[in-house]
Amino acid sequence: MRKLLVLGFVGLLAQLIDGSLGMAYGVTSSTMLLAVGLAPAAASAAVHFSEIGTSLVSGFSHHKLGNVDWRTVSILAVPGFVGAFAGATLLSNLDGGTAKPWVAGILLSLGLYVIWRFLVLGGRQPEFRSRPSARMLAPMGLVGGALDAIGGGGWGPVGTTTLLSSGRLEPRKVVGSIDTSEFVVAVGGSLGFIWALGSQGIPWSYALALLSGGVIAAPIAAWLVKIMAARVLGVAAGGLIVVTNSKTIAEAFGATGTQVALLAGTLAVLWISGIVWAVRQERISRSTGIDGGIDDREQVAAAV
Repeated sequence: MRKLLVLGFVGLLAQLIDGSLGMAYGVTSSTMLLAVGLAPAAASAAVHFSEIGTSLVSGFSHHKLGNVDWRTVSILAVPGFVGAFAGATLLSNLDGGTAKPWVAGILLSLGLYVIWRFLVLGGRQPEFRSRPSARMLAPMGLVGGALDAIGGGGWGPVGTTTLLSSGRLEPRKVVGSIDTSEFVVAVGGSLGFIWALGSQGIPWSYALALLSGGVIAAPIAAWLVKIMAARVLGVAAGGLIVVTNSKTIAEAFGATGTQVALLAGTLAVLWISGIVWAVRQERISRSTGIDGGIDDREQVAAAV
């Protein structure tokens, strides 16, 4: 029961991050599920089933607040579904022991990218040109969907980053559109896991625990995307992902308990230092008149 309550809190925290930043629900949740001993396929399946509910509520909330570009969502949906279904099928056919360090490596890379993306914010403002083309969105959806299913997360890091860096869509609509289209990706991944694993291979209690926390957080996150600074929360989430998955990888390579503890302690110090640095940068931005919420996300588009 205690484990389910903790996972419910993880789902709430992960959705707050995802709904505000456009990424990290799957990566954060999958990292925690791998840490408690689930096989990669089972962990990703639980995350995708919970995402069906959280992304539905999140998408509706973003739509009500005007954060969604429906043309972008409609183009992303089909390739995202196909990529997620294929990725789920591939992961389900891999040996759990062999796949776990590889999946942890993917999650670690995504965590490092999340940190870099929100730690290195520039001061320039983007120029919003024409909306993203189908030629860019379709392959992005296919790759993002496949990575999302294989790594338990990836739709946000691929989609949000690509759209922000293109400068073709307002940041709040990037976040809202990626969160809304994630519903279709979650359905595709979930169907792939059911087809490959069967319903008995899916940890339903874990999925429901993540779902309960995520549904509570979804409308709050959709509102926060309009007002909240992204920098500190992004660095904090990325650091958690890096620390946890580094431990998994070190154990897979036969590190001793002392070595794992030393690695985790070192990374934790760096993580805390990164958060402190992000807080200081946030204060500097605010003291110079740069808004810490929407403007920060606009700066990301120029910085990436």
